[in-house]
Amino acid sequence: MDTTKIVGEKIKALRQEKNISIEDLAERSGLAIEQIERIENNIDIPSLAPLIKIARVLGVRLGTFLDDQDETGPVVCRKKEAKDTISFSNNAIHSRRHMEYHSLSKSKADRHMEPFIIDVQPTEESSDFVLSSHEGEEFIMVIEGTMEISYGKFTYLLEEGDSIYYDSIVPHHVHAFEGKQAKILAVIYTPV
Repeated sequence: MDTTKIVGEKIKALRQEKNISIEDLAERSGLAIEQIERIENNIDIPSLAPLIKIARVLGVRLGTFLDDQDETGPVVCRKKEAKDTISFSNNAIHSRRHMEYHSLSKSKADRHMEPFIIDVQPTEESSDFVLSSHEGEEFIMVIEGTMEISYGKFTYLLEEGDSIYYDSIVPHHVHAFEGKQAKILAVIYTPV
């Protein structure tokens, strides 16, 4: 299954199920109508910030857009099960698919955190990055390579084994340093 199409289809289905028009969703999320239409029709690969805003309006967790199941007890994710990916852009203008997310908890019901292993592809120029913000918190630990995190007016370089924990409401951007590939563990918390 093409996991890049899951998100748009689920947003559209949830929006229709809750009798929310595209116009209402756009107004309440602060996104453009055209942006929501492009996301729902799988034309644009959204970044996390608009997805979180859409999830808030629809009254669901971010993980609802992934393959949720109904497991209420502990969920174990074996290494081979984390191979399925979903791609999001991260507001990189020239590289619309530079992060592949491997969900580590997609079968856990009623979760408040979203843990991912993320393969971060190289990007050409950091000047093309647009900072974004959303409610919640993020924890990132670098597994391989070097990451550059733009956070407000500051920039942090993280190497293998380094981590950062921050409030997502502050404008930020996460990308691989100097056009080299990297891998991170990211845990994202968004209040519902």
